[in-house]
Amino acid sequence: MECVRLLLMFMVVPEPSASAPRALAAADARLLGELYEAHADALFRALARWGVPDASIDDALQETFLIASRKLHEFEGRSTHLTWLFGIALRVARGVRRARKHDAISEDAPSASEPIDTQVEARRAAALLDRLLEKLDPDQREVFVLAELEELTAPEIAEITGAKLNTVYSRLRLARRALNDAVAEVQSSDRGLVDLGGAA
Repeated sequence: MECVRLLLMFMVVPEPSASAPRALAAADARLLGELYEAHADALFRALARWGVPDASIDDALQETFLIASRKLHEFEGRSTHLTWLFGIALRVARGVRRARKHDAISEDAPSASEPIDTQVEARRAAALLDRLLEKLDPDQREVFVLAELEELTAPEIAEITGAKLNTVYSRLRLARRALNDAVAEVQSSDRGLVDLGGAA
């Protein structure tokens, strides 16, 4: 993500027109930097959970902010900047998935300062979550990630995804049900392994 931050520093903000003052272009560049600082981590996590391969997440994040820089003058304030950026990132993620026809979900790297046992458990939990998310319908996964992992409201999710509010609620309900069923299945298979191991 550091390379994206450096790129933003040197990003060319569109030249102001004759009627727009140069201060506006500088203000746009400053705002873009502030948006990056405030929201890049959340966008990075969402891109990873939406199926952007590990090797492409930085590129997808960069593309998100490049698009935002080109469209910043079109932002009308009808939503928050975060909602607007999530909408851009979602479209970028969809494009990456379509282009690569790859649906891998990345793992979060635990902090090196955590004890090894905690790191191992965190990796296992992240890997399990990724496997379970991979099984969801892409529309359900998008809604679930925004609601449960990024803690956005249903109206914000509807705005980002372009879906109707009731559709968002339905997708979220279906995703939760599918994940609960998958977790129950994993737990029952883990108990089966323990029972088999104890009987031997």
